[in-house]
Amino acid sequence: MPDTTAPAATAPATVTIADLATQADAEAFRTLNEAWITRFFALEDEDRRYLGDPLGHIVEPGGAVLVARLAADAGGGAETVIGCVGLAPTAPGEYELVKMAVSTDHQGHRTGRRLIAAALGRARELGARRVVLESNSGLASAVHLYEAFGFRHLEPHEVAPSPYARADVHMRLDLA
Repeated sequence: MPDTTAPAATAPATVTIADLATQADAEAFRTLNEAWITRFFALEDEDRRYLGDPLGHIVEPGGAVLVARLAADAGGGAETVIGCVGLAPTAPGEYELVKMAVSTDHQGHRTGRRLIAAALGRARELGARRVVLESNSGLASAVHLYEAFGFRHLEPHEVAPSPYARADVHMRLDLA
């Protein structure tokens, strides 16, 4: 699912969003997420589980990991992964949006918005009836972005126990 975004550079760059395909993609998934998590919080066991084996813990159980790649420059450089997001199955018809990250150099260029749109499209393809997520109230721009896509905050009685100490925002989007 190709998509484009125009970063702050003088010439527009092309960003494509596709499935995690290589070990380099998996490494980028890990490093992008470790960077933002350790910037604001501490890595937790559940982080390490997903980041250490995204294929085994997200894709193979029936989910997906999508990566946003910045196209190679005219000089023949390699594509660069600048963002990622996972969809982990949690129950029949339900997926959790997990490990969303965009490189700090590419934030504010709609890459996160494109990743969420692609993930929701993939969730529909996978037969999801709903997508859930956990976040933190200190990540106001991320929470606002989820709200813009129609995610609603769960009431306290709807919140399941979380493996993350930092999770104080719980949201759901019904797709049906």
